[in-house]
Order: sequence, then structure tokens, then C-alpha cells
Amino acid sequence: MVALAAALVLAGSAAEARVGGRGSFGSRGGRTYTPPPATRTAPEAAAPIQRSQIPNQGPNLNRPGTPAPNVAQPRRFGFGTGLMAGLFGAGLLGLLMGNGFFGGLAGLASIMGLLLQIGLIVLLISFAMKWFRRRQEPSYAGPQGHQQSMAGGSVPPAGGRPMGGGLGGIGGLGGGALGGALGGLNQSRRRTEVRDEVGIGEKDYAAFERSLVELQDAYSRQDIEKLWTMATPEMAGYIQEELNDNNARGVVNKVTDVRLLQGDLSEAWREGTTEYATVAMRFSLIDILTDKATGRVLEGDPSKPEQATELWTFRRDQGGPWKISAIQQA
Repeated sequence: MVALAAALVLAGSAAEARVGGRGSFGSRGGRTYTPPPATRTAPEAAAPIQRSQIPNQGPNLNRPGTPAPNVAQPRRFGFGTGLMAGLFGAGLLGLLMGNGFFGGLAGLASIMGLLLQIGLIVLLISFAMKWFRRRQEPSYAGPQGHQQSMAGGSVPPAGGRPMGGGLGGIGGLGGGALGGALGGLNQSRRRTEVRDEVGIGEKDYAAFERSLVELQDAYSRQDIEKLWTMATPEMAGYIQEELNDNNARGVVNKVTDVRLLQGDLSEAWREGTTEYATVAMRFSLIDILTDKATGRVLEGDPSKPEQATELWTFRRDQGGPWKISAIQQA
């Protein structure tokens, strides 16, 4: 059980590496808490936004006959209260029977062993519940009630391609892997299932692809100034918090060799003068965590790429440049 608990802790820490690896955060305007439509790249429901400056008011706000969101709920006796009451009762029973306060559970060692076992069981059940809950989340239905197709976007590229060894080589990619997958097709051949109210073109897809590698590069170099030019103030603040946390722990997260394997558009829409686009991307990368003082690799394999699938939402104000406004795990 101790070995299993250690493995779970290491798995959780490894999942925190790279930009956005710590969860789903940011804002998608009025659709922040609405799941983006599934795509070929991300057929499962995306993880819901966990951190956002937009308050989650819930689907029942201002609907007649629904209770107020802040109504106080009656206090329930939870896991901790019931467990401690049971242990205390067992101790009192042992004391009354003449075996001492801890006689009811065969001593202090039995209590500690029981607590460890119950804690591990609760941890495993929590992981299982989260996994089942994510698989049972419904697909997004648009405002008109039309169900989105599970196959969004267009044909993915055949194999991944390097996204440049440095920032200087990125500008010459043209459409790049993502642009080739989404923006390189004739308008008449594009799938009609994708909700695109903006008219995303090849230049937009190229900008999304550049952002994927440039943001990881700036994150690895801890280039705060670059991060604030690429992301919305909210997202830049979250990413800077991660870097500050790494510095406090004395570690550096380095991400290299980013390759886009597949990508497609989930949805694009307008809210006033602001435009949004959510893109699903599956990519490979070298992701390692090193000791800041010695450079020793603490997590990850510098010679073995790993894959990730995420949905990135971009925001553009009044025709300006696209900026990253949200990242969700798929």
C-alpha cells in the first residue's frame, strides 16, 4: 500500500509539468463553463475550467422556481467526523471492558494501520470517481439545441513535424502542421459540423501553431515579458504563478522538441468585438524537471518524448493578435 501511494504521488507530480499541465484554467468568455464541442483530436469531453476570473454562476441562475445559489445547506457529518467518532467509541468500549482506551482496536498500531488503509482506499475511490465522471460528461449542445458532431475539424496531417529548433525558424512554417490540417483545405471541402462564426483561415491556424511552441519556449526560459505578450493578463498571471512556485521549490521545467501530431478546430465565435477560437491539439514534447542548482534531472526522460492532448482557447480583440486565454486538458 505504501508503494502504491508513492506511485500515485509521483504520477500526480509528473502531470504538473509543462504549461497547463496543472489543470484547466483561464476564460472562454460566455462559454467558460460550457464544454467545447468534441473533435477527432479530442473525442472525449474536455476537463472543466477549474480556475477563472469569470464567476461560475451555474445554469440555473435567474431561472424561476430555482433556489438561490448561496442558500446555506444543513451540516452533514462527513467522513472525518464519522471515522473519529467510531474510533473514539471503540476506545471507550475497550476502556469499559478493562483493556485500556485503545484495547478496542488492539492498540495504537492498529489505529494507525486502519487509518492508513482507509486513506489509501479513499484516494483510490476518488481517482476512480473523477475518471468515471469525466467519461460521463455530456457533449456540448449549441444555443439552438443542435448536437455537435463527434468529428470536428478536417483531416489530420500525416505524422508530426518539428515545430522549429528555435524561434527564428517558426515564422517560415506557413500553415504548419496545424494549418495544413485545418486551414489548408478548400472552403467547400471543410466539414460543416464545426461551429465557426469567425471564419478561421490559414493565417489563424499558423498563429495557433506558433503559439504552441513559443509559449512552451518562453515558459522553459522563464521569459515573463514574452509570456505577457502572448497570453491574456489572466493566463499570464496563472503561468507566472507556476514559475514562481517552481523557483520556490528550486526546480526548472524545460520543454523542448515540440511536435504537433494532430489538431482541429472545436469552435469559433464572437462576443461583441471580441473573437474566440478553441483548438484541440495533440502534440509530443520532451518535458523534464531539473534541479535549479545542479541541473540534475528530477522528473521526466530527456531522451523520450511524451504526448499530451489539450484544448487551447485563443482570444482576439478588435482584430488584434490572437492571445491564449484558456487551456483545458482533454
